[in-house]
Amino acid sequence: MKRQIGRGVRAVSAAVAAVCAVLALSWPAYARDPAPYAFDPGAKRVTGRVANADAPVLDAGSVYRSSIGPGEKLYYRVNLDATSNAYVSAVVVPRSPEGEVAYGDGITVSIRDRNDTQCGAEDALVGSAEFARPMSAYAVRTVKEGNSYCQEAGAYDVLIERKGKETSSPEVWDLEIRHDVEPALKAAGSQPTTAPSEFASEPPAPLPTSAPRAARSGGTGFYDATGLEPGEWKDSVSPGQTLFYRVPVDWGQQLFVTAELSNNNASTTFLGNALSLSLANPARGHVEGAVLSYSGRPASVSLDPLPPVGWSNRYASATNISAMRFAGWYYVSVGLSPKVAEEYGAGPIKLTLTVQVKNEAQGSPYAGAAGIFGVSDDDRDMARSGRSAPEAARSATMRLVGVAGIGAGTVLVLGLGVWTLLARRGQGAGVPAASGGTARQPSPYGEPPQAR
Repeated sequence: MKRQIGRGVRAVSAAVAAVCAVLALSWPAYARDPAPYAFDPGAKRVTGRVANADAPVLDAGSVYRSSIGPGEKLYYRVNLDATSNAYVSAVVVPRSPEGEVAYGDGITVSIRDRNDTQCGAEDALVGSAEFARPMSAYAVRTVKEGNSYCQEAGAYDVLIERKGKETSSPEVWDLEIRHDVEPALKAAGSQPTTAPSEFASEPPAPLPTSAPRAARSGGTGFYDATGLEPGEWKDSVSPGQTLFYRVPVDWGQQLFVTAELSNNNASTTFLGNALSLSLANPARGHVEGAVLSYSGRPASVSLDPLPPVGWSNRYASATNISAMRFAGWYYVSVGLSPKVAEEYGAGPIKLTLTVQVKNEAQGSPYAGAAGIFGVSDDDRDMARSGRSAPEAARSATMRLVGVAGIGAGTVLVLGLGVWTLLARRGQGAGVPAASGGTARQPSPYGEPPQAR
């Protein structure tokens, strides 16, 4: 009998722990971490090494947190096969938006073979915006018939280099690193291997002026980026803040994005680099960016026209075209310079994002599940409802608890009841005490939790 009760208690304890753990992990990062950037709470801590021989391994499909100081060159390692295209991205996060930065400050991410041959590289630089903000870049190892390097299976180095002037802020910057592998094609050689020569650059017809502008609050990182479907979306952004949104873009579809700042009557001072608009692809590679000037009047800026998502884009020499190489969530980030506060106050300025997606979706070229390189019905639902990934996970968790017919509170109450019952059984099985009563024996299953 005691053995059966013991198994029951252990089962209840496991249920309590599981429910609490799932609820904790699905809670939004910004509810636990007030930092201005929402790191993935599942990211593993890892330390880059100065010597590549000591580099830690990054597993495919995993997210990592690291950091990098001024002038540092840090190595990590990935193990690649001979058939898959591989991607390693890094989001660099300055800890202070007020830190001094210059045009060329940022990082370079590269993948290198055992002979230090560079397979692919990309920069994430402050650029003409010239204020500290989260920025992303990725390095690519592409498998292509005829290539004479970076095609073999084995260990490859990932090198992340911090660039900056001596007058720039000396603070350490955080890194969020991700390693992804692209799925295999349905048939080898089934996709074109030459870049498109041209594409239509005209956006869809302007949205009707009577269309309502719905409110959507942006996230503070790739992890909690807010879903958007085509339309006009209003939000507000404060000086020094960067907001993240994501848009599902399927194969054959073309994305157009415009950001508009509302007027602010506090000043008419001209700021040539007030707002940064940036686009990243599903592997967090930088696609395109634009900078908006501001003088207190309504102003807008659009991303340059980009091609429809297509496999052959990857063979283009222009990086903004080659980055449109697969379907999935495309991430829009909007950052407002901290210098805006000096002229227009520290309060938020109203922001409008116009998102347009042209063309019908085409089929996936992959043999199996696309993962992050595709658009699912759930993705479209999240864009329609404006949910972020953690909000969707939290909703799924609560549905799971509901289907099981038991809530977290019920589990806890049940556990308390079982522990209390066992405690009472332990008292009844005791030996006479010196005072003539019954001595309480310790329960073999532990003490019941104390009421608070």
